[in-house]
Amino acid sequence: MQPYTPIDIANIVWPLNQHPFVIFLLSLVLLSGAAWVGGDGLSRFRKTQSGMFEDINVIQTATLTLLGLIIGFTFSMAINRYEQRKVLEEAEANAIGTEYVRADLLPATNRTKVRALLKSYTDQRILFYVSDGSELMKINQNISELQNALWAEVSQVAEKQPTPTIALTISGMNDVLNSQGYTQAAWWNRIPTGAWVLMAIIAVFANLLLGFGARKFDGHKRIFIVFPLVVSISFFLIADIDSPRGGVIRVVPQNLISLMHSFS
Repeated sequence: MQPYTPIDIANIVWPLNQHPFVIFLLSLVLLSGAAWVGGDGLSRFRKTQSGMFEDINVIQTATLTLLGLIIGFTFSMAINRYEQRKVLEEAEANAIGTEYVRADLLPATNRTKVRALLKSYTDQRILFYVSDGSELMKINQNISELQNALWAEVSQVAEKQPTPTIALTISGMNDVLNSQGYTQAAWWNRIPTGAWVLMAIIAVFANLLLGFGARKFDGHKRIFIVFPLVVSISFFLIADIDSPRGGVIRVVPQNLISLMHSFS
């Protein structure tokens, strides 16, 4: 098995999804502008017939309902991905802890090396979770080197002593390496860019209709900032939960930290 150095694909595809505060500000400006265009910029197209406003209210209600459903669905996607990252962090800590115990099955020299490597590996995995991304390449390189060293150490013993007990240690080490891959895959699993674009388009039209359907927009301009602000906060929360590294809400590697403290 040849571990690879992971690249943050999410940043390559769409860098904005790593910056929830930027999404909040852009959303607030865009949606506020849409509400102003609908209420002030398109005022000359507004008619005073009651039937006109009744039709607009029907379209506005349908658009707002659709926006609410899309936001709720996307929020659910973000929550599921966040929970998946938490579960995989726990699974990774369990795999490392199990292999640390199984190292007792190795010869004394190899046992000491494997346990020392596992300690260093756990430390690097903790850094992977808490890093802000500035040193991510170096951390991933260290992780890859430690994985190669761990696998070389146990495979060397397996070649000399192909016994069932050594096979158990090999299996445990394979779980350690696989758990890192599962975790990385979960960090790459983000809300699709298409979903963000769809939400943004529907939100813009909803705010256009909100302003256009207002009969007294000129006298109550400040009130119309409320809806763009609420939607922008919703976008911020979704982006924050969906961003493993750039948001306020992050997965704390408490299981890995606890495991590190338990090593003797």
